[in-house]
Amino acid sequence: MSRIGKQPVTLPSNTTVTESNGVVEITGPKGSLSVGMLAGVSLSQENGTVEVTAASEDHRQYQGLVRTLLQNAVTGVNEGWKKDLELHGVGMRAAVNGTNLNLNLGFSHPVVIPAPEGISFQVTKNVVSISGIDKQLVGETAAQIRRLRKPEPYKGKGIRYANEYIRRKAGKTGKAGK
Repeated sequence: MSRIGKQPVTLPSNTTVTESNGVVEITGPKGSLSVGMLAGVSLSQENGTVEVTAASEDHRQYQGLVRTLLQNAVTGVNEGWKKDLELHGVGMRAAVNGTNLNLNLGFSHPVVIPAPEGISFQVTKNVVSISGIDKQLVGETAAQIRRLRKPEPYKGKGIRYANEYIRRKAGKTGKAGK
């Protein structure tokens, strides 16, 4: 079993954690997030740390999950989360118009993506940066944008995560043996 759940979550000085009715509210300089508690898991705060404990051995599987969700929320409200997407291919462009992301991906029409609440887009050259305080929402938004034009294995065109390696395939060869 993982030992992650036994590690305490350290709180920066400007972060507060409050628990009520099975929901934990984390507030920091960038905003506030709420994390739902699971049955059989409890929190205890002392000296700027939060410890997650399981009520019994049957609930230990949730201890690491709740601790990781709390750690992600604490990091989000203090530093924020960011994912970068790169556009590869001729004619692929991105621009921010207000809060919307406008993408030209080689389709007959531009694709407009409205920013979900708590997400901001930033474009520099052919790199789209998605940032926010909720790690799950940042990752899901990046995945939805990538899904519009996945990188293809022959020329590598498409939308890919920054530093993502695309395994390339060899193209067709001429008729051999004639």
